[in-house]
Amino acid sequence: MSGQPFPFVTLLALLAAAVATVGIGFYGVRMARTTSDFLVASRSVGPRWNAAAISGEYLSAASFLGVAGLIAKYGADALWYPVGFTAGYLGLLLFVAAPLRRSGAYTVPDFAEFRLGSAWLRKLAMLVVVVICILYMVPQFQGAGLTLGILLGWPTWVGALVVGLIVIANVVGGGMRSITFVQAFQYWLKLTAVAVPALVLAVHFFGGAHDLGSPAPPTVDQRTSVDITADVVVQVSAPLPVRVTGTLDGAPVDGPVTLGPGEHELGAGTVLVLDAGSPVPVVAGAPSTEAQWLEPGWGFGGEHPLYQVYSLMIGIFLGTMGLPHVLVRFYTNPDGRAARSTSLTVIGLLGVFYLFPMLLGVFARLWVPQLLITGTSDAAVLLLPGSVFSGVGGQLLAALVAAGAIAAFLSTSSGLLVSVAGVLATDVLRGRVRDFRIAAVVAGAIPLALAVGVVSLDLSRTVGLVFAVAASTLCPLLVLGIWWRGLTAAGAAAGMVVGGLASGAAGTVTVAGGVGDALWGGWPAALVGYPAAVSVPLAFAVMILVSLATRAQVPSGVGLIFARMHVPERLGVGSDRELDLTGDAAT
Repeated sequence: MSGQPFPFVTLLALLAAAVATVGIGFYGVRMARTTSDFLVASRSVGPRWNAAAISGEYLSAASFLGVAGLIAKYGADALWYPVGFTAGYLGLLLFVAAPLRRSGAYTVPDFAEFRLGSAWLRKLAMLVVVVICILYMVPQFQGAGLTLGILLGWPTWVGALVVGLIVIANVVGGGMRSITFVQAFQYWLKLTAVAVPALVLAVHFFGGAHDLGSPAPPTVDQRTSVDITADVVVQVSAPLPVRVTGTLDGAPVDGPVTLGPGEHELGAGTVLVLDAGSPVPVVAGAPSTEAQWLEPGWGFGGEHPLYQVYSLMIGIFLGTMGLPHVLVRFYTNPDGRAARSTSLTVIGLLGVFYLFPMLLGVFARLWVPQLLITGTSDAAVLLLPGSVFSGVGGQLLAALVAAGAIAAFLSTSSGLLVSVAGVLATDVLRGRVRDFRIAAVVAGAIPLALAVGVVSLDLSRTVGLVFAVAASTLCPLLVLGIWWRGLTAAGAAAGMVVGGLASGAAGTVTVAGGVGDALWGGWPAALVGYPAAVSVPLAFAVMILVSLATRAQVPSGVGLIFARMHVPERLGVGSDRELDLTGDAAT
C-alpha cells in the first residue's frame, strides 16, 4: 500500500497518550508500597473502577485493530470475534469470578496450590501462566510496530521498543496499583478513539449512495499502489489488468500483466498497481463478492468453514476464563460480590466498545479495499480517516485513532506484564518488591525480542491462538477446581500438559507457516489453525479421567476449601490469605 503522509498532529497525539500513561502511572507509584500493592492493589479496587481497568487491559491490539480488519476481510463469520470476546465474561461471571476471589489467592498458581495442596502443581501452573502472558505480549508489541510504522514511517522494531519501555517502566514503578489507574483511563481513551471516527464515517456513509449488498467485488475509486509486505496468495474471479513490479507466481515481473481467474501468489516486496475502478483481489479463501461477504458460512479461508467458526467460538469463550491478566484482576476486588459486580459491568463496557470496530470493518471494505490484497488488514482502522476525509478533519480523526491504538498496546501489555512478573516474583524469587521489579524487566524483554524476530500474523488470529492455549490449560483447571470436588493434582497436571501441548503445537506450526490444504481435504490446516475444538475437550477429558484414576489423592480438606470458595463472605467462613514475606516495603 502506498505511503500516506501523516502530519505533525499525529505525532503530538501519540506523545500525549504516552505522556498521560506515564503521568497517571507515576500517580499510582506514589501509592504502591507493599507486595500486596504490587500484586493485587491491596484488594481495594471497587467494581466500577476495576471494570474500567479490566476493559482497558482486555481491549488489546486484536480488539482495536484486528477485529475491524478481520470483519473487512471475512465478513459475517468474523463477528464471532467481538461476540466471543464479550461473551467470555458471562462465563467468568457465572462460574469463576466470585469463588476465585474468595479463595484469597494472589495468582493463578497460588490458587492451584490452595485448591489441590500441591507445590509442584503450582510450579507447572506458573510455567503455563508465563507462556500465555509472553505469547500474548508478542502481538501487542508487533501491533505497536505496525502502527508507528504506518503513522510515522519508523522501522517496526522502534514502535515495539518504545511501547515496551513505557510498559516496563510503569509496571516496575508501581505494579498493579499503578496500572489500575492507567488502564481505567485507557479504556475511555480507546472507546473515544474508536467511537468518534466510526460515528463520523457512519454519517458520511448514510449521507451517500453506498450499497454493500451488491454482488460485485470491492473496487478502488482511484489509481492505487499496493505494497506486498509478506508472501500472499490472492484470488481473482475475472481477468484483471494490473501492473506488477516484483514476483508473481514465482516469476519476476516488471510491467503490465493480466491476472487470470483463479489464485495467484504475490511475493514479499512486490508492488501491485490497480487502475481506478478495478476490482480488488482478495486473500485466497476469503469472500470475493459483497454478497458472499454478508452471508455467514464462509469461515476464514480453507475447506472446513463450519469447523473453524465453532472452534473459534470455543477457544475465545473459554479462553477468557483462562487469561492470567484477566483473572488476577478479580483478586483486586474487596470480596466475591464485588468480583461478580465487576464482571457484569465489564460485559456492558465491552459490548459498547465492540459496536464501533464492527462498523469500521464494514467501512474499511468500502473505502480501503486494497488492504484485502495484503493478507494483513490490521491497518484498516488507522488508514480509514485519512482515506475518506482530507484536510484538518481527516488529520484530527487519524490522530485520535493513533492515540487509541497506542493506548491499546500499552494497557494490555501492562496487565500481562504484571501477571507474569507476579508469578515469577512469588514462585521463582523471594516475593519481595525488588523481586517483582526484576521479574518485570526480564519478562518484558523476552516478548520484545520475540516480537522483532517472529513472523507477524493478523493480530486477532494470533491472539485467538493464545486464547486456545488458555482455554486448554487454565480454564479446565479453574472450572473443575471450583466446581468438582474430585479433581486431583495429578489430573490437573495431566490435563494442562496435554491441552497445552496440543494447542501450543498447533500455534507454533501456524506461526511457522501453517499446513497446506492438500492433505486429507484440508483438515490438517483447519485443526492446526483452529485447535480449540479438539484441545479443549481433550484437556477436560484427561483431567477428569486421570482424577478418577487417582481419586485417592483428593485433598482431605476439600469440603472446607469448597465452603471457603462458595459461601458468602458475610457468613465469616474464610478470610484473605496473606503472603508471609520479609523485606516487603517498597524501598
